[in-house]
Amino acid sequence: MTETSPIVRFAPSPTGKLHVGNIRTALLNWLFARKHGGTFILRLDDTDVERSREEYVEAIRADLAWLGMDIDDEFRQSARFDKYDEAAEKLKAMGRLYPCYESAEELDVKRKLQLARHQPPVYDRAALNLSDEDHAKLEAEGRKPHWRFKLNEGVRVEWNDLIRGDTSIDMSSLSDPILIREDGSYLYMLPSVVDDIEWNITHVVRGEDHVVNTAVQIQMIEALDGGKANYAHAALLSGKEGQGLSKRLGSTGVEHFKTEGVEAITLMAKLARLGTSDPVEPFTSLVPLIDSFDFGKFGRATAKFDEDELKSLNAKILHETAFESVQDRLPEGMDEAAWNAVRANLEVLSDVNTWWAVIHGPITPVVEDMDYLQKACELLPEGVWDESSWKNWTSAVKDATGHKGKALFLPLRLALTGEGHGPEMAVLLPLIGREKVLKRLAGEAA
Repeated sequence: MTETSPIVRFAPSPTGKLHVGNIRTALLNWLFARKHGGTFILRLDDTDVERSREEYVEAIRADLAWLGMDIDDEFRQSARFDKYDEAAEKLKAMGRLYPCYESAEELDVKRKLQLARHQPPVYDRAALNLSDEDHAKLEAEGRKPHWRFKLNEGVRVEWNDLIRGDTSIDMSSLSDPILIREDGSYLYMLPSVVDDIEWNITHVVRGEDHVVNTAVQIQMIEALDGGKANYAHAALLSGKEGQGLSKRLGSTGVEHFKTEGVEAITLMAKLARLGTSDPVEPFTSLVPLIDSFDFGKFGRATAKFDEDELKSLNAKILHETAFESVQDRLPEGMDEAAWNAVRANLEVLSDVNTWWAVIHGPITPVVEDMDYLQKACELLPEGVWDESSWKNWTSAVKDATGHKGKALFLPLRLALTGEGHGPEMAVLLPLIGREKVLKRLAGEAA
């Protein structure tokens, strides 16, 4: 990796499993890193010690692996509290991190009064006017402070967002954010900034709901003498009608898609192109998704995620999938010829079991006209069968019986496969083989 190669991070909290939204965030980071020969870091934001679970850590790793997103580096925030403490003390010494004693109820009353007066509900910085005696009195009452970061007022934080373009936030419109709770635990903001500085994160890629956070973090990074990063804020996902994601879909994760038979590449192909000027295509490899990735192709409009479209895309991808890619997931004994014969009839991979049974047996034939089947049996081609055998056979049957069209073909298909539709019989016939064909034409299970 060169010095100019990007370094990105995906930072889930292991308080639950990955869902559609943060899978997409991970994917955008990963594609960008792979496109430019960069580094993809998994940062586990587990500062919420009570809610973080090791089972979720393992699930996040497993989900990323299933999706094909390899990790270059990984670390946990819970192992870095000393670093956050050091940064907090530095900000306190600078006067940029100050203690506040208002309770949640008192802050709510302030907000309501401000709104009633048609004022923006921004924290009034009353805590900055507290004297040493005031602090001592409040502490004696048993109050413990939460700590706010003092924003630079009267300025606009500006950056050229890789997706949104020129972006600016008036810092006077924001409350000084709380970085440390009354119990001394850290909220998201300070650990994230400290880690981004130390790991030299060059590009922060996330949803547009973090735009205001970015403005705050830029000021925090400057206060801590960190380097400048680039930012890309992608439009959020919505349902297919443009509504916000339902609770069900918003929490839908990898296990759901696995249960539905959605291939990993299907989900990746769908999510990678959502909100871009490129069409969603039935790719069977991540390579074209990497090669075509470009933040310049992303629009500002909400990206619509239609779960129903996944089934159609999944089928198209399976139809193009090479045997080598699924060989270890196919029924025992199924070879490349059988896979190539049936893949065009699959919607999900498990459908292959139906067609393997048709080839391998046993199946129960559907017999509508035994006399017709007996005559067809007499006309079976001799020798080794190939893809021309079906045409030769049915031509002979047509001449002998006068049957044509559906009346010619359907009784043979029903007897040989037990199904009224399916893969091309010209391909299936040699795979089924003479022995089973003879038995099925006689109405025997084989």
